[in-house]
Amino acid sequence: MTDDIIKACEFLERGKIILYPTDTVWGIGCDATDSYAVKRIYEIKHRSDSKALIVLSDSIDNIADYLAPLSKETELLLNDSSRPTTVVTKAYIGLAPELLAEDGTVGVRITHEEFSSQLCRHFGRPIVSTSANVSGYPTPATFDEISDVIKDTVDYICTSRRDETEARQPSRVIKVEDNGNITILRP
Repeated sequence: MTDDIIKACEFLERGKIILYPTDTVWGIGCDATDSYAVKRIYEIKHRSDSKALIVLSDSIDNIADYLAPLSKETELLLNDSSRPTTVVTKAYIGLAPELLAEDGTVGVRITHEEFSSQLCRHFGRPIVSTSANVSGYPTPATFDEISDVIKDTVDYICTSRRDETEARQPSRVIKVEDNGNITILRP
């Protein structure tokens, strides 16, 4: 796994796109601070850039500088290791603007899964994570279900966890408003 993480980080450092296992489904990823790489992900997915992408980090400490100050509720949701949870919150500075929704928010998830957590920690910056499918098509539950279209357009495919057959589910998505109200966007 260590060699795979080092290799993936080499590609991320060069502004390339990777296909990698996350705490939920396999993801297409790049450096979340690199606008050019983020635009490439939209192209690969044939997805409108009006649909924001999410970012992964291994800890609140490593994402906090990119976000507006987090409420206690937001921190609790992000640190909830019982279920992968993406929290939509206000961005601050440093993330590629293409990641942000029109209202200046971004989806953030702290990953507790070993591979993606170590990848984020080793890379040292947030990593984009979007499901490994072309927009409008079903989200692949395992590596074997990822289309050749996706596999042929990314720059590096991680070798870790390819043989897993257990389907993983996408994260729940929760938006935390400035006033503290919580809206469940995806249960």
